[in-house]
Amino acid sequence: MVAEAELADRLGLHFFGVGEHHREDFAVSAPEVLLAAIASRTKNIRLGSAVTVLSSDDPVRVFQRFSTLDAISNGRAEVIIGRGSFTESFPLFGLDLNQYEELFNERLHLFTELLKETPVTWSGKTRGALKNQRVFPPTASGKLATWIGVGGTPESVVRAAKYGLPLMIAIIGGDPLAFVPFVDLYHRALTQYGKGPLPVGAHSPGYIAATDEQARQELWPHFAAMHSRIGRERGWAPLTRPAFEQMAGPNGALCVGAPETVATKIAKTAKALGLSRFDMKYSAGTLPHDKMMTSIELYGSKVMPLVQEMLA
Repeated sequence: MVAEAELADRLGLHFFGVGEHHREDFAVSAPEVLLAAIASRTKNIRLGSAVTVLSSDDPVRVFQRFSTLDAISNGRAEVIIGRGSFTESFPLFGLDLNQYEELFNERLHLFTELLKETPVTWSGKTRGALKNQRVFPPTASGKLATWIGVGGTPESVVRAAKYGLPLMIAIIGGDPLAFVPFVDLYHRALTQYGKGPLPVGAHSPGYIAATDEQARQELWPHFAAMHSRIGRERGWAPLTRPAFEQMAGPNGALCVGAPETVATKIAKTAKALGLSRFDMKYSAGTLPHDKMMTSIELYGSKVMPLVQEMLA
C-alpha cells in the first residue's frame, strides 16, 4: 500500500485514503500509522482515512492522531468520518451495538467541537465529560480537513449539513444519478442551517485496464469472491456475472473499463451531482498488487486528464 501511495503521488493524484477495518480479510486496522509511513515517502498528495469509524473510537484520540499526521505531512492530512460498513469494532472495543445511533451522534458532536481547536466543554452519556479542555497538538493551519461519509440516507445527509461538514457519498450500488436528490437535500439543509456552500464528493469502486473487456475479466473473480464472502455474513444472494456486468455498465456504480469508459462515467456522475472530488476505491479483495499498480497508473495518467478535460 505504501508503494501504491507513492505511485499515486508521482502521478499527481490529489488524495490517498486508507480504510479502517478489524477483520482478517482487510489489512489495515490502524490507518493513521500507515498514513504516517506514507507521509514520509510522499510530497504532495493529501492523506486521509476512508473512513474512520468514529462510533467505536474516541473523538479526542482521533483528533490527536490526525493532527499529528497533519504535522508529519506538512498539512496534508484529512479525515473522513463515518460509521463504516462493518460492526466488528463494537465488540472488539467493548461497545454495545444497541447504542449504535447514540454513539455516533454523541461522538460526532464532540468531534466537531474539537475541530474548532479552542477549549472544549462537552458532556454526554457514552464517554466522560470535558470542561474547558484543550486538546493537543493543534494543527498549524487551525483547521483539520474533515469530511463526513454517508451511505445515502436522508438523515445522514441532513446531519452532515447540520454540522457544516463536506459530504462524501459512498456510491457502491445502483445508479449514481439516483443520489441527485440527496445532494439537493444537502444543499437545502445547508441553507436552512445557515451554512455556506460546502464541497460534495463521491466514492465508488473501480478498476482500469487497456480495454473494457480486459478490465472486467481481470476484476470479476476477485470482486465476486469478496462479494460472496461478505454476502454469506449478510444473507446476500450470490453475485452473478450478468449482475456484475450491469454494475459495470453505463448506469452502474462500478467504474470499470478502459480509461475513456471510466472517465466518461466519472465525468457524468460529477456533473450530475456537482462533485468537487471523486475517490476511486481501487482495491478489491484478492486483486493482486501489480494489477492495482497498473490501474492506479492508468487512473492518474489517462483518466484524470480526460475527466478534467470533460469537465472544463
